[in-house]
Amino acid sequence: MAEEGQVIACHTVDSWKEQLESANTSKKLVVVDFTASWCGPCRFIAPILTELAKKMPNVLFLKVDVDELKSVAEDWAIEAMPTFIFLKEGSIIDKVVGARKDELQQKIALHSAA
Repeated sequence: MAEEGQVIACHTVDSWKEQLESANTSKKLVVVDFTASWCGPCRFIAPILTELAKKMPNVLFLKVDVDELKSVAEDWAIEAMPTFIFLKEGSIIDKVVGARKDELQQKIALHSAA
């Protein structure tokens, strides 16, 4: 099971599905960071996401490398990196495209309180 307070990288489709299923059961807010190793803004936002994960153990933070898990990125229609998808009980409730720190923090606060 996932450690609380960290960003969990999903390296296989199975681990991705496993994380989503456990999140759906727990009814936690899930923030998925669709990222790429070559993406400058992704590298900029990664430590910020890690800090948020430490401060908010009630939120599940997942990271998917679009080059590593192409099928997952395609399933979720990811066109730009970073893209953050917000999920609750398996449904998309919000989205942030780009390394927009303030908007990301606001939306996490908004949806984790609900």
